Amino acid sequence: MSKSLEEVNQSVATEGKKTGFRKILAFLGPAYLISVGYMDPGNWATDIAGGSQFGYALLWVLLMSNIMALLLQSLSARLGIVTQRDLAQASRETYSPFINYILYFLAEIAIAACDLAEVLGMAIGLNLLFDISLIQGVMITVLDTFLLLFLINKGIRKMEAFIIALVMIIGVSFIIEMIFAQPEISKVFTGLIPSLPNENALYIAIGIIGATVMPHNLYLHSSLVQTRKFDRSNKGIKQALKYNFIDSTIALNLAFFVNAAILILGAAVFYQNGMFTVAEIQDAHKFLEPLLGTKWAPILFAVALIAAGQSSTITGTLAGQIVMEGYLNLRIQPWVRRIITRLIAIVPAVIVISIYGESITGKMLILSQVILSLQLGFAIIPLIHFVSDKTKMKGFHISKTTQIASWIIAVIIVSLNAKLVYNEIQGWLETSENPIVLWFTVVPLAFGFLLLLFYIIFKPFIINAKHQINAHLPHNFELNFFKVETYNKKNIAISVDFSDADKIAINSAFELGGKEANYTLIHVVETVGAMLYGGNIDDHETTIDEKLLFEYQELLTNNGFKVDVKLGFGKPNNAIPRIVKEGNFDILVMGTHGHTGFKDIIFGTTVDKLRHKISIPLFIVKN
Repeated sequence: MSKSLEEVNQSVATEGKKTGFRKILAFLGPAYLISVGYMDPGNWATDIAGGSQFGYALLWVLLMSNIMALLLQSLSARLGIVTQRDLAQASRETYSPFINYILYFLAEIAIAACDLAEVLGMAIGLNLLFDISLIQGVMITVLDTFLLLFLINKGIRKMEAFIIALVMIIGVSFIIEMIFAQPEISKVFTGLIPSLPNENALYIAIGIIGATVMPHNLYLHSSLVQTRKFDRSNKGIKQALKYNFIDSTIALNLAFFVNAAILILGAAVFYQNGMFTVAEIQDAHKFLEPLLGTKWAPILFAVALIAAGQSSTITGTLAGQIVMEGYLNLRIQPWVRRIITRLIAIVPAVIVISIYGESITGKMLILSQVILSLQLGFAIIPLIHFVSDKTKMKGFHISKTTQIASWIIAVIIVSLNAKLVYNEIQGWLETSENPIVLWFTVVPLAFGFLLLLFYIIFKPFIINAKHQINAHLPHNFELNFFKVETYNKKNIAISVDFSDADKIAINSAFELGGKEANYTLIHVVETVGAMLYGGNIDDHETTIDEKLLFEYQELLTNNGFKVDVKLGFGKPNNAIPRIVKEGNFDILVMGTHGHTGFKDIIFGTTVDKLRHKISIPLFIVKN
């Protein structure tokens, strides 16, 4: 398997640092690239809307979101540090190709929504500062991709330094803005007490959560932590986990300060003056000077907006590369990937602005953040499952307490999203002139994604034997031999998949051949990587399957049987016949392997496709 962000993987040395401070400093950086995603222009739109409509009342949502973000980002970093896999790669190794394609599609939609917010934010900032039209500003943002390419070629540390400089510009700008605005401190603390003034506040609150806890950041963080090269011993991994948590705590609290400052600015300037409908960034910029009495307030606002858009667009396009390479195991030229990501955001932005005008941008920004929130469950739930897996995490799995806290966060987010989707669809059905179309399109699609969410939630709890390594290790394997006086099969192939069907298939083969025959155990690795790269693939599942196959061989050989093994790659109905044709077998023995139920309808059964491709007898043993 190719490494995540291969051009910078393990490019920063952390070993050999003489002092503890220098050691910590070597690890600091990845979370700052993550933090810019938590203060991107999409946050500005939701924060300004929240502050102008509800004053300080939604500050608690920002605080809750920041706590959620810190926990989830620490889980993402843990996954990358321990397994050396990013979230997309871990998903590809865990789920079927069909499920992975859907998850990839959803991740791409989330990144496109995020990039849309960044493109619009940059364009608005350029418009406010230099009076460039929004359409021209949107087109200029294409150049960001080349800046990213330049920075990453200079090394990840140079990129981190550039991002940190932009973050400092944003932070300093809002410290000055707070001095101008002079918010009421008592009301700021009151806003930290949970409350929802009305139904509209829920929509804004979900937008804030979507803008704060970002799905693409979970993919990105699990990759960026792999840029550090450190001692892979247990002690070294524990140290890396500790330092990365410190990195995340500092960076995300800085992001919380920026988001809170934007919302407080909206509350102190607009809500306090009875301007409850300010949701457009342009309007906020326009009113800052007359309300605060200084020309520097709108200038600093625009400068901070450009810095936020520029920094977050870099990390957004990196996340796009990670998602494509991780889910599809498809590596294309980085500059091509980044231009594709940018065009996916630019095209709808240009179309919508051209049709509806520049006044629509605020609504587009808030909608983009709600889309991000809707996708969160499909990134968070697999992440929690992965870091809870003792085998996958090699003993560095999260504690029960952390698991409970993580699932509470997942339930909160998924529940809010479910309510939002229900309310939106209900509103569409009530106002649509042709609701039948919605009943046959939007409603089934919503149910489909709900079923996918349930599948992702519950599959690891009822996972089949193939992926439960401890449950199907050969020491649990029982051999009950039957004495047969006459044997006529001397070279027998047996298809195995490390499930309960293996025991019956192998015992049935022994009935045919006894201890005089030669046996070959065949197993096929079915990952996406195996289908693309065949025997050249080197992923987690291949390693496990090969290990189990050799343990089968050792067990059976120790019991007096002559056993060889063959590992195939790709689809079983193609790989097994290929192995059978290359060998001189008398018969192929199979248990009831393959897909069942719904997957049979989609993929078809292995047996049906295989039996027409071999010229020897096929002995199917029912489990």
